[in-house]
Amino acid sequence: MQVKSRHHLRSDEITAIREAVADHLGVDVDGDTFELVEFVDANYQLVLVDGDPAVFYVDDDEPFLTVRGANDYDPETGVVTVDAGAISFVSDGADVMRPGIVEADVAIREGDLVVIAEETHGKVLAVGRALVDGDEMVGDGGKVVSSIHHVGDELYEFSA
Repeated sequence: MQVKSRHHLRSDEITAIREAVADHLGVDVDGDTFELVEFVDANYQLVLVDGDPAVFYVDDDEPFLTVRGANDYDPETGVVTVDAGAISFVSDGADVMRPGIVEADVAIREGDLVVIAEETHGKVLAVGRALVDGDEMVGDGGKVVSSIHHVGDELYEFSA
């Protein structure tokens, strides 16, 4: 991933990020430095919090935690939990199918960004976009979350 630019964020930009993440996931992103990284050939921007890739913007959307950020800050809302059988698929970037889901936050709405966690240890495996509301995610068939970012992808492997 080739970095196009990077710069420190102003306090009002940091406040906007912290509020948006708190609204979506119920966590406080706390840090001393927030730095925006733009890439040459990527459809997202990354925010480094104290040097760690914690937040990203997808398609100029609101800020959202990366997989690493979600594992650091432990989201309380916007979480879709998958069973052990789905772990390898989700970790490889597959979309999430209904049979693999054991639980989903009922506050999730179609189009929301969500974190996908495994049920045994609660580790976040991926970030995706909900294709249905949270109360419709558990069931027998069909794709319910489109994967955007997952463990092991370029964004996950990025280091400052």
